[in-house]
Amino acid sequence: MSLLEDLSWRYATKKMNGARVPADKLAYILEAARLAPSSSGLQPYKVLVISDPALLAKIREVAYNQSQITDCSHLLVFAAWDGYSEARITRVFNYILDERGLPHHTMDDYKQTILKLYEPLGTDWQAHHAAKQSYIAFALAIAAAAEQRVDATPIEGFDNAQLDALLQLLGSGYRSTVLLPLGYRQEDGDWLVNMKKVRTPLADFVTELTLADVAAPEKQPVAAK
Repeated sequence: MSLLEDLSWRYATKKMNGARVPADKLAYILEAARLAPSSSGLQPYKVLVISDPALLAKIREVAYNQSQITDCSHLLVFAAWDGYSEARITRVFNYILDERGLPHHTMDDYKQTILKLYEPLGTDWQAHHAAKQSYIAFALAIAAAAEQRVDATPIEGFDNAQLDALLQLLGSGYRSTVLLPLGYRQEDGDWLVNMKKVRTPLADFVTELTLADVAAPEKQPVAAK
């Protein structure tokens, strides 16, 4: 199977049958998320894996009663940093340098460049930026799930504040960003399973540009009234 065939196969599963995803497939999906690119290689996010039925039931209560949360095999909760700090960036960079056998001061100039760029933008911007990075890992997890023929449903419909409180993320430096239930479709209970997959036509989705296309046009004279 090609990646395009895998992505054509997948859809946002509306009803799951409760079957378990094998450990090797789950590990593959998580590894794909871990290997995702991120800005400056900081990976300002983590993934919580939840399969406990009692906890899933609690999460469903703050996620508009969406059944995939309790019918899935595993729920992935993506959580991102609530801001950037010198300590956090230093910790990541030092780990990278240790793994590469380089002295810790190697990335000092780059670290200061990042801090000078991010700090004036404020913590709200920083949290939003970190959340966007988590979505890159989230997307690769979806693609990996499709490759493994594991169904997945992207879910943004939940109360972030209530979920953060439930999962004790408050004060941890992380905020929940998006949910990804993993499992297997229940075909006789899923209204979307046999529907045609519809996406924007390629001609409307892709636009090729040159400098001439984006150059500012000369001001046109105002027509006389």
